[in-house]
Amino acid sequence: MAAVAAQPEAQPRQYVFVDSPFPDLAQEMANYVQVGDEVSAMIQAGTKNGEVTNKDEILKKIVLAVPALLSIPEKEFTAAYNCLAYLILQSDNPEMFLPRVCENLMKPIVSSPVNGTGLALFALTSIFNMLPPNSELRYHVFMAVLQFLKQHSMFDNLKGHLPYLSRWTIEWGIDEEEQRKLYLRVSEVAAEAGDEKSSYENVLKALHTFQGDELRSNEAEQLAVRAVRIALSNPAHNDFSDILSVSAVQALSESRPTYYELLRIFAEKDLEDFNDFNEEHEGFLEKENLNDSVLVKKMRLLTFASLAAQTFNREIPYGAIATALQIPPKEVEMWAIDVIRAGLVEGRLSQQTQVFKVHRTDVRVFGEKQWREIGDRLGSWRGTLRGIQDILVKSRNEVDEKSRRDAEDLERRLAQAGLNGAGGHSGPGASGGGRRAGGDRAPRRERNDDDD
Repeated sequence: MAAVAAQPEAQPRQYVFVDSPFPDLAQEMANYVQVGDEVSAMIQAGTKNGEVTNKDEILKKIVLAVPALLSIPEKEFTAAYNCLAYLILQSDNPEMFLPRVCENLMKPIVSSPVNGTGLALFALTSIFNMLPPNSELRYHVFMAVLQFLKQHSMFDNLKGHLPYLSRWTIEWGIDEEEQRKLYLRVSEVAAEAGDEKSSYENVLKALHTFQGDELRSNEAEQLAVRAVRIALSNPAHNDFSDILSVSAVQALSESRPTYYELLRIFAEKDLEDFNDFNEEHEGFLEKENLNDSVLVKKMRLLTFASLAAQTFNREIPYGAIATALQIPPKEVEMWAIDVIRAGLVEGRLSQQTQVFKVHRTDVRVFGEKQWREIGDRLGSWRGTLRGIQDILVKSRNEVDEKSRRDAEDLERRLAQAGLNGAGGHSGPGASGGGRRAGGDRAPRRERNDDDD
């Protein structure tokens, strides 16, 4: 077969090198799928002045017989599909044929029961990469790839491409509805593989595609409720600022106020508010199939985080923790370990003083109340800094005063020493006998011969 494909990872777009014109390649492919005679007659009838004028009719005949490729030898499978894809891209209407080809790749490859899955995925990605980067057909092929990955539990093969989805949707020029279908398909594949984080993130991306009047549609409402349920039920999800910023979720305050109220409790409030909600809406959690024990545990951890954020002196007594979490005092240390593991708080326990010392904590929500708390802390810090400033000023003044007194004392001593020296000229020896004034010795006399 005269078609060779580059590795899909090597280039954003894949190239197939051919050394035969369309009629020859079409005839070769037709022979593979056992419609050689019919295609040969069609080529002869449609060739005028050396050009094939009925390409679509020829391709239709080949594509209808494409299931035959599932039984060709394994070593020829990739080249055959590359050639088929190349032929289809010679048509002015490739969208007529690609869906059928992609659908056929979802079926088991009879000739390769062991490597068939890898061969089929490679063929799908090759078709995707052969298309121009801005071709909308890439969207349809990628949706087939997603379906294949879901069918064979191969989400790991998709993870590395998730960061490019937003850019691809722009390049393909697809509308909001198609974007929504894409993100939801990715979410399904991720959920099937147990990746709750990726599944949730793509549900949020799908929600962002709703605009204007669509925000209050039944589809938007159902998807928003689904996102809220995922956020509440996932034990590892403790930050609700992302979902609260989604317009479709905010619209639940009118269409599904009970769900929205529950979401706001987990975003901003504590265990006591959650218990009040359960009393007011008795039976709601059971009706909506929400696990009460999971929600209570999450609410206790979030309450612990709020308590840590509100404690100015960064030390929380065990008793205060037990009261806020509504637990026996003996369980405080266990919950402290859990909140640290959840990444909501950093700190350490002091069994000696029976306090939890907070090193760092996440702020669950930042609103007017949090601004007031910051204002109070800044006021406290300002007072502390002013006290330190007063102490420094007082200390500096004391040092200056001491330096001044020491300088005066030194001057006084020097002056006193000068007065004592001047008074030595009166008294014995002033006329020149004995020692001279000022205590100086008389000059010594030189020796001579008479001294001997």
